[in-house]
Order: sequence, then structure tokens, then C-alpha cells
Amino acid sequence: MADVTDATFEQQVVERSAQVPVVVDLWASWCGPCRTLGPILERVVAATDGAVELAKVDVDANPRVAATFQVQSIPAVFALRDRQVVNQFIGALPEAQVKEFVAGLLPAKSEIDLLVEKGDEASLRRALELDASHPGAVVALAEVLVGQGQGEQALGLLARVPETGEVRRVAAMARVGVGDGQRHGDTTAELDALLDKVKTDEAARQRYIDLLELMGPDDPRTSQYRKSLTARLF
Repeated sequence: MADVTDATFEQQVVERSAQVPVVVDLWASWCGPCRTLGPILERVVAATDGAVELAKVDVDANPRVAATFQVQSIPAVFALRDRQVVNQFIGALPEAQVKEFVAGLLPAKSEIDLLVEKGDEASLRRALELDASHPGAVVALAEVLVGQGQGEQALGLLARVPETGEVRRVAAMARVGVGDGQRHGDTTAELDALLDKVKTDEAARQRYIDLLELMGPDDPRTSQYRKSLTARLF
């Protein structure tokens, strides 16, 4: 999401729409329906994971943008693709209709995308026959393999794609073992035992890091154990 002004509109909206569809939300602080619609737009556009971007324009502070769209009432929402307005609506629509509006800007799903959505092993393997390094198919199939106890095969598969948070999570599952990773009741004791070994024992250090990965950032223990790891290593 970007707050766009008269000065930045050309670059952040018009030019940017040549790379990715941009939804422009024209609003004002005094507008009640704008306050209702704004969070819905932010939520729906965020769910596209970057496939669509949102630009918010305060019409009181940026009259030139409002004039460009010939806005007479707000909230007013315009969708641009390839530097052209391709859709629009006025007023605060319910979330279901906003989702439909944004979905209309997304590219059609490929055969691989549809196979990955199915999520079963046969479909995922077929997707990788079409694109051996498709990130979504690789990670999804690796997680299936982990669930089958085939951790080494999962790690070999994950080596095909760049590291991301999701890749690290599934790789940690593969190394730790999905059953072990779910026994959070034992994790604290194991981390305490590993901490004395992390500086000199590479396997212990990797196990420690993997357990933290599986605990996740929302676990209140994760931050403290990461600090403890840093203190031991440095």
C-alpha cells in the first residue's frame, strides 16, 4: 500500500500499472464510508500477495488527482492496468464485491496454478513435470513428503528453489521430523540441552535453529532463545 500525492501519482500509479494492476482509493478523513471501505480494500489487496497494489489518495490534499478522475463523490475506486483505467466503482461496497472487483484484475490461473491448488501428491508431481522449479509446487510437495516421513527427499526438492520463510519452515520440518516438531511440550527442555553445544557442534546448532523455526515468531519463547543463541555464538 502506498499513500500517493499529486507529485507521485504519475510514477506510483500510472507508470507502476504497466508492471502490476494498481487499485486507487480516493478518500478523505471526513468521509464515513471511506473509513469503512479503506480497511476492506487493504485486506483484499494484501491477500493477492503483491499481484495487485493499492494506492490511497487523500482528495483534500491532492486535488489534481481527484480532478484527473473527475471525482464528484467519494469513496471512489479506480483500477489501472497498462496505464489505463479498466474498472471502477463509487461508494463503500461489501467485502465480497470488493474481492470480486480485485479478482478481476488478476491474471488467469495457469494449469500449474490449478494443479498446485489441488494439493494432492499426484497433482503436485504433474505440476513439477511442467515446471520443475515452480516454488509453490516444490514447497507443497516437500511438505507432503515430510508428512510421509521422507525428509531427505523433501530437502532435495527444496534445494531447487530460493530460500523463503516457507522454504525454511518446511526444511526444518524435514530435518526435525514433523512429529518431533509438533511436540512443543518437549521443545523447551531440548533447546536448553542444545544451547551448551551450539558453538562447537554444527548438528546441534542446526537442530536448535530448526526447532526455533517450527516454534515460529508468535511463540513467546522464540525471541529469547534466539538471543541466547546469539550470545553463545558471539
